[in-house]
Amino acid sequence: MFYREAGDFKTSYRADSQTFPIRLDRMGYFAALATAYCVVPFFIDDYWANAVFVPFLIYAIAAIGLNILVGYAGQVSLGTGGFMAVGAYAVYKLMTAFPEVPILIHVLLAGGITACVGVLFGLPSLRIKGFYLAVATLAAQFFLVWLFNKVPWFYNYSASGQITAPDRTMFGVFITGAQTTAAAKYLFCLVLLTLVALMARNLTRGTIGRKWMAIRDMDIAAEIIGVNPLSAKVTAFAVSSFFIGIAGALLFSVYLGAAEVGEAFGINKSFLILFMVIIGGLGSIFGSFAGAAFLVLLPVFLKNVLVGGLGWPTDVAAHLELMIVGALIVVFLIVEPHGLAQLWRIAKEKLRLWPFPH
Repeated sequence: MFYREAGDFKTSYRADSQTFPIRLDRMGYFAALATAYCVVPFFIDDYWANAVFVPFLIYAIAAIGLNILVGYAGQVSLGTGGFMAVGAYAVYKLMTAFPEVPILIHVLLAGGITACVGVLFGLPSLRIKGFYLAVATLAAQFFLVWLFNKVPWFYNYSASGQITAPDRTMFGVFITGAQTTAAAKYLFCLVLLTLVALMARNLTRGTIGRKWMAIRDMDIAAEIIGVNPLSAKVTAFAVSSFFIGIAGALLFSVYLGAAEVGEAFGINKSFLILFMVIIGGLGSIFGSFAGAAFLVLLPVFLKNVLVGGLGWPTDVAAHLELMIVGALIVVFLIVEPHGLAQLWRIAKEKLRLWPFPH
């Protein structure tokens, strides 16, 4: 009885088309933001930051980026790990070449560089689609990993081939390096995730988003009604790669601190982000959050319950995690292709009608 639209009147088109038309949804959204910004930073410690919050925030950014390309524009991509590597190596080169520039500028510039690379590899989407486009982006994944391994300039001629993030501050607070606090890492990633989510939400609701969805549903019909396939597909790759590049830059500089491209940004990373999008829900910003939260919390839950609580071997818990994820992907693809986001929408519809049968 508490989840109703009664008394929630709309007096303008802007109010009628807002993201959260129900007052209770808006209250929940602002409460979640207030908790994230004003409560969590005072209680977070290194374990919660490194195990849960920071990876969730970073992977949510990457999932939003991939969801724009796959869910909204309908362009299959298996090169997410390679594009995250572009963001990571771009921010590394910028941090070492321009130490006086704030880290936020470096992260955004790394996203811009990744967008340019994404557009370059997205150009084949004008001629090919489906399985062939997936193979093309998979080739981009392997090529980028090979490039960063083969050319010593990218890792500043390090003998180990590994890149290490130098200490950088923002407003006098360390954001990268060993002196960074858990709250600083968390807030920096949270601010960027908030900006990315707002930008993605407004893009998908506007003219650009409608063009992406028209191309996704039927590209020939979209071209007939005046949608330019070139601009629609290229902008989808650019925006998606921009967000993924930011995620890669944060994963290296803020979370890992040091990385080797084959281990940190291999093909497994591409599949992980794709699984987040599939389980969370294609074509949904909320689904990106839900998928990232699920696949970040699942290993932590299994480790604490199976390894810590029941004493199972670590490798058994890791294999069980892969089995659970694989089974869930099959179930969601068959039973509910729109993932957790659709289940959430159904639950809200049921709440709006309860306890009435119709």
